[in-house]
Amino acid sequence: MSANEPVTVEVGLGDRAYDILIGPGLLSRAGAEISRRLPGTRAAVITDANVAAAHLEALKDGLEKNDIQPAVITLPPGEKTKSFAHLEEVVDGVLAARLERGDIVIAFGGGVIGDLAGFAAGIVRRGMNFVQIPTSLLAQVDSSVGGKTGINSARGKNLVGVFHQPKLVLADTEVLDTLPIREFRAGYAELAKYGLIDRPAFFAWLEENWTQVFAGGPERAQAIAEACRAKADVVARDEFETGDRALLNLGHTFGHALEAATQYDGTRLVHGEGVAIGMALAHRFSSRLNLASPDDAARVEAHLRAVGLPWRMADIPGDLPDAEALLSFIAQDKKVSRGALTFILTRGIGQAFIAKDVPASEVLSFLKEMHPGQQQSWPSQQKMRPGQQKMPLR
Repeated sequence: MSANEPVTVEVGLGDRAYDILIGPGLLSRAGAEISRRLPGTRAAVITDANVAAAHLEALKDGLEKNDIQPAVITLPPGEKTKSFAHLEEVVDGVLAARLERGDIVIAFGGGVIGDLAGFAAGIVRRGMNFVQIPTSLLAQVDSSVGGKTGINSARGKNLVGVFHQPKLVLADTEVLDTLPIREFRAGYAELAKYGLIDRPAFFAWLEENWTQVFAGGPERAQAIAEACRAKADVVARDEFETGDRALLNLGHTFGHALEAATQYDGTRLVHGEGVAIGMALAHRFSSRLNLASPDDAARVEAHLRAVGLPWRMADIPGDLPDAEALLSFIAQDKKVSRGALTFILTRGIGQAFIAKDVPASEVLSFLKEMHPGQQQSWPSQQKMRPGQQKMPLR
C-alpha cells in the first residue's frame, strides 16, 4: 500500500458493517467512495460556517466528479448548535431538498455537526443513509464512529438522540492541518482515552510520540487508526451500550457535568477539554477510593499538562457552581441508571471498569476537595494503608 492509500478499519456489525477510511486526500475521493457503496443517490451536506469556508469547495468538487450535486445546509459553529432549533433547521432543509429515504445525509464537520446531522438522518423519513466526513481530531477518533447521535437539552448533554450507524466514515487527515491548536488538543484527549481504557501500551506510545502526532505525518495517521480500531472493536461487541461500550465514557460523566455547568460556553470549555479534566478526575477519584495508585493519576495529569490540556477544574476560566450543583448535573447524566451513580473508574493505566452504585456522598466529598479554591490533587506519595480496604464497587 502506498503512503497515500488510506488505512481501512471495519466496524463489524453484520449486514450493517461499514468502513472507516483514514488518510490524506479523501475529500477529493469522497464522491467515488460514496458512489461505490451507494450508487445513484443524492445528498445533503450538513456543515458549519468554519468548515465550509476552509473545505466545502474541495468536498463539492470531490462529489460533483461523481455526479453528486449536494444540497448544502450551513450552521453556526459551536456546541450550542446541538439544539432543537438547529435540528429543525436541518430536518426542514433535507425535506426542502426533496431527498428520499434512500438518499444520503453527509455530516461534514466536527463532533457537533456529526451528532446533529446523524440525529436528523435517523429521524427524517424514519431513517436515511448517513455518511460521516469528520474534520476534527475528536470526531475522527471518537464521535464519527459507532452511531451515537443527538442534541443537548437544558437539562444536560446528549440527552435527546438515537443510535443511527453511518454507511461510511471518511477521515481525511489533511484537513486536521487547518484546525486551531486548541481544537486539536481537545481531540487528543479522546485519543489518549483509548490508551487509558484498556491499551496501556498505546498510552505509553502516546507519551513518547505525542509531538509527532501533533506535527502530522505517519504517527498522526497511526494514532487515529489505532483509536478507530479500539472503538470499532467495542461497538461491534456492544452497539447499544448495554455492556462494556460504557467504558468509552471514561472521563465523560465528570466532563459532561462541567460542560453543563459552563452552559456549553466554548470560550470557557470545549468537549475534549471537559473529557481531559474528567479523565484526570476519574483517576484521582479512583485513587481516593483506593482502587488505584495515586502515581497513575499523577502520570495522567502530567501527560495532559505536557500536551497543553486542562487537567483540573481550576483550569476552567470563570466561576463554577458549587459541588452540590455539579453533583446534580452528574445525577442528570445518562450514565445514571435507576438513580444509581455509575462511573468509569480505573485500577491503573489501561484498567478501566464500570463502577455501579457509587455512593453520592463519596462523589460530593470528592467534588468539594477538587473544586477551585480547595485542594486540587492528592499527594503522589499517598499509598493505601496496611489493612485498608478498597471501596466495594460492582
